[in-house]
Amino acid sequence: MSSNKDISPPKIIKERGAVHPINHMKDSIMNLLASFGFEIIDGPEIETEEFNFDMLNIKKTHPARQMHDTFYVENKSNLLRTHTSPVQIRGMLEKSPPLAFISGGKVYRKDDDATHLPMFHQIEGILVDENVSFAHLKDLIYKIVHSLFGKDIELRFRPSYFPFTEPSAEVDILSSEGKWLEILGCGLVNPIVLENCNIDSNSYSGLAFGLGIERIAMLKHGVKDIREFYKSNLDFLCQFK
Repeated sequence: MSSNKDISPPKIIKERGAVHPINHMKDSIMNLLASFGFEIIDGPEIETEEFNFDMLNIKKTHPARQMHDTFYVENKSNLLRTHTSPVQIRGMLEKSPPLAFISGGKVYRKDDDATHLPMFHQIEGILVDENVSFAHLKDLIYKIVHSLFGKDIELRFRPSYFPFTEPSAEVDILSSEGKWLEILGCGLVNPIVLENCNIDSNSYSGLAFGLGIERIAMLKHGVKDIREFYKSNLDFLCQFK
């Protein structure tokens, strides 16, 4: 008895995957900075207090060193790095000036809301040479911001404080809604940090900057909640293909 039923295997619809938007943003910024002459270096995500805090002039009494801000492991002998700055410290200990490094990757802090996550991605850069000034830093920041957001974007520098830079500043851009939005922190490398890395601060100076990848991605794509990037929602993620 013949049958008209189709018993052939169902067609498999193959849909091409894509790079996650955060990884894509990270790679784009790293490639941009590499084109400016920065060397890409990497380091461990599990760090010591010495490299994560002490070498960066972050004192024992600083709030960032408390259990409620930092993920400590192995009976507090080590920690999950809170920034990528320790990678730069290791780089400065291994090489002599002039030098220019960038490092990017996962960092960890005890935050969790619409604009913060306990794990997020950061890129930091450092340049050390003779006679590096704040003018060099401003020129570099303008190039970075204009490359990311276009040459018509308006930005401003606000005085700030970081233990590892002096002077320090935060950089804001003016949104289409007329609001100033912070995008990165920067400054001239604190002479104490240079000396900690066996670099003569009387002969050399440096600039440093750091930005959050998720923060940049949120601003570029108009995403209001940082957690959307990690919900595995394909309807959300596929729009970035």
